[in-house]
Amino acid sequence: MAGNPSNSSSVNQQVVPETTSTCLTQSITGAHNFVITNYSLLEEDCFTIRCVLTVVKTRTEDAATIVVPPSTQHQDFAHMLEAGKGADVNIIVGEQVFRAHKHVLAARSKVFHAQFFGVMTENSPECIEIHDMEPSVFERLLHFIYADTLSEKFEGDKNIAMQHLLVAADRYGLTRLRLMCEEKLCSWIDVQTVGTTLALAEQHQRVQLKEACLGFIALREVLGLVIKTDGYKHLKQSCPTIVDEILEKIASAKIE
Repeated sequence: MAGNPSNSSSVNQQVVPETTSTCLTQSITGAHNFVITNYSLLEEDCFTIRCVLTVVKTRTEDAATIVVPPSTQHQDFAHMLEAGKGADVNIIVGEQVFRAHKHVLAARSKVFHAQFFGVMTENSPECIEIHDMEPSVFERLLHFIYADTLSEKFEGDKNIAMQHLLVAADRYGLTRLRLMCEEKLCSWIDVQTVGTTLALAEQHQRVQLKEACLGFIALREVLGLVIKTDGYKHLKQSCPTIVDEILEKIASAKIE
């Protein structure tokens, strides 16, 4: 029995999905006027050459173009720290206890890695205590370890808080955090803070921060104001040799 031609045709028919694309055209036009004056010395009085250039760019975007969102990894890790899920170590700082994750700490800091998984460590501790550090400083340290950003939450003197965080970053080998702290301290230098900041830079061998402080003190009429501050008194007591460097910096600035 012969088949129905119309049915056979409908069975073999292929449907091509509908697609859409967009042609985006952009143009940028710039103009430049080249004016020649006193041309009368040759023939005419003045004339202008005007150059106009237009650049046209065309690109095609398919409707199915996939837009990749920015990374949220730092936010996810910050939320993990806040939630405390899976935390396997208690860190005691002063009277405050912080819950954290050993592998995260170890991955970010060689000091923590040695403390939890070093060759001399038989059993990874479930509780450690940190001395000589304020809880607020360690909280900012933890924030950086998980979120890779500098916390902007400050209580009290932000300059002193940033100095303490720099010391903590140096202690745990967090170079990026230390440099971020140095950058902030450089931008915050003033008459009241330069003494303590310079002492910190000298004690921890932070060359760029030290140079920024010396450069500020060498400014005209600044030293007279600085030497009256408690920070400068602290500087003289903790780093007496730095006074000679200050005088040399001022002398070289006057020569220049």
